[in-house]
Amino acid sequence: MKTLLLTNEYPPHTYGGAGVHVEFLSRELAQLMDVEVRCFGDQDVQEPHLRVRGYPPDPDAQAASRYLRPAFDALGRGVAFAANPPVDADVVHCHTWYSHLGGILVRLAYGIPLVITIHSLEPLRPWKREQLQGGYEVSSWVERTALEMADAIIAVSQGTRADVLRLFAVRPERVHVIHNGIDLRLYRPVAETDALVHYGIDPGRPYVLFVGRIARQKGIIHLVRAIPEIDPAAQVVLCAGAPDTPEIAREMEDAVATVRARRPGVIWIQEMVPREQLVQLYSHAAVFCCPSIYEPFGIINLEAMACGTPVVASAVGGIPEVVVDGETGILVPLEQQAEAPFEPVDPARFSHDLAAAINRLLRDPALRQRMGAAGRARVEREFSWRAIAERTAALYRALLPSVGRSDAGRV
Repeated sequence: MKTLLLTNEYPPHTYGGAGVHVEFLSRELAQLMDVEVRCFGDQDVQEPHLRVRGYPPDPDAQAASRYLRPAFDALGRGVAFAANPPVDADVVHCHTWYSHLGGILVRLAYGIPLVITIHSLEPLRPWKREQLQGGYEVSSWVERTALEMADAIIAVSQGTRADVLRLFAVRPERVHVIHNGIDLRLYRPVAETDALVHYGIDPGRPYVLFVGRIARQKGIIHLVRAIPEIDPAAQVVLCAGAPDTPEIAREMEDAVATVRARRPGVIWIQEMVPREQLVQLYSHAAVFCCPSIYEPFGIINLEAMACGTPVVASAVGGIPEVVVDGETGILVPLEQQAEAPFEPVDPARFSHDLAAAINRLLRDPALRQRMGAAGRARVEREFSWRAIAERTAALYRALLPSVGRSDAGRV
């Protein structure tokens, strides 16, 4: 059996959880079958049972406005995914809406089953209109079209599965839950601290760590606004880059400048941190904070837990399926606005509650140690990539008799 994975992100061009997911899933699947990855970029990898091809930007899309360019570029690369070279796989498996047109075309043109993993859903990210304007309507259209014709949908959490069934016309039996995973050999507690020194972090003082993009859904602004309430004896380290828009970049800059004027020890790392260094940052953090307002799964929480660090996270999406409240960390309730989904009803209260949970852990080293050990044990027990690859391969095999069915995804 051979699978074709279509994705925007793949190393070295990875900026989010979807890219991490495809990187490790592809390598584990290659232990079980032949795997081809077609992705955005210039990658060219040939290994036993794993072929990676990067596709450059679509030249015609570059003439569009900055708002429309990402959507048109994704569609152009989707056509290239399907056309060059001809597809010889048994199943096509898409990751994020950027690859969905390619999956649609492969399914229709070659008659093979289409599988889509949900890393996020466009209807639940309305702030993307700020980023894409009319391109958001394009991304929403291609996502809906792909999901409603897919032979199988993989949701990374039970919460995501419920969202899919609520928002799209798909049969429940076509939506399967397979969680994200973690490579426990790469993400583990380490003793080295040279990365801390490199980034200006004092290894002798506790610190709170955030890792993620500067995006509305990641809730980083709410954490920054919580910093004045966090114990001033603790440092706050923000590994935050790749802003979605110039507007949110400026908002982040203003918010960080404001809190730096009120307290010392706020360290903002804006460049991409290499994985080896990031593992050090996770390992020595007193607390990892994930303040997301929308998070289908939250692979960063697995990374922190694998490094033995307790987590403070918002109780949204798939996060409660990863972080066990009171055992591996603390979940912070988030009441959201009905008229503006995924915005806190009371942003100041949410920031206050984040700070309170963080301070509780900062004050109690024994609790931090206990939760950190429990987090490591949980990921070892439940989130290995090998098990996830085996479940994914089993799903592929179950779909193979459906090759060529024209109504495979219809209700």
